[in-house]
Amino acid sequence: MPELERTKAIEDFLKVVYHLQQQSDRVRTSAVAEAMNITAPSAYDFIRRCQEAGLLDYRSHRGVRLTEEGERIALEVLRSHRLLELFLVRALGYAWDEVHDEADRLEHYISEKLEARIAAYLGHPTVDPHGDPIPAKDGTLPERQLVPLSDLPDGSLGEVSRLLDQSSESLQHLQSKGLIPGARVRILRREPLDRLTHLQVEDTPQVIGETTAHIILIKPLNDNFLTNTCYCFSQPDATIGQREGP
Repeated sequence: MPELERTKAIEDFLKVVYHLQQQSDRVRTSAVAEAMNITAPSAYDFIRRCQEAGLLDYRSHRGVRLTEEGERIALEVLRSHRLLELFLVRALGYAWDEVHDEADRLEHYISEKLEARIAAYLGHPTVDPHGDPIPAKDGTLPERQLVPLSDLPDGSLGEVSRLLDQSSESLQHLQSKGLIPGARVRILRREPLDRLTHLQVEDTPQVIGETTAHIILIKPLNDNFLTNTCYCFSQPDATIGQREGP
């Protein structure tokens, strides 16, 4: 089996397939091309090279899926990316809405030694600034029971744990309302006609729309959570609004 050089483009490709794979067992070539903003023939070329190197499995009319080795590489890159995001925020004073592009550039060039130093400096964190889980060195991921804020009944108390839309505009909007990881929220009431949710964020009343309520994942903190919809996050994400590698 030929060895494939781990270029930035190859690592980006594997990371994109990994993210798309969280939404579907197999990923269509057209979805990869769209996510990476490349043509279908270019996507096929990546697929061919990675399949020859044993990094993914391609089935005609069914799509692609990473092999164990391909997933290992994708998680390595994802670990570097999320550690770098947190380091940029905590150590260098970056805002949480401006770290993605910086980390996207640096993730491919960080050495294992520097990554280990950064992890130790940060206290071996398990989540990045946006609440996304950081893969451990062995590729395992922390498992968490989270639910969309939109699914919580009135009176529920919870803690903001993860944000699924990480576009700069969305993060700035959420921060302006205090909806950042670690913030405690209580659902006050909903207005079905206007699709608005009234809630208390720490000690401040806020109102958010339906779309915003769907992208905020909450760790329930009381027994008022009565729905059976619960997301057990043992894998990173299907994060939207965030360019993971293209």
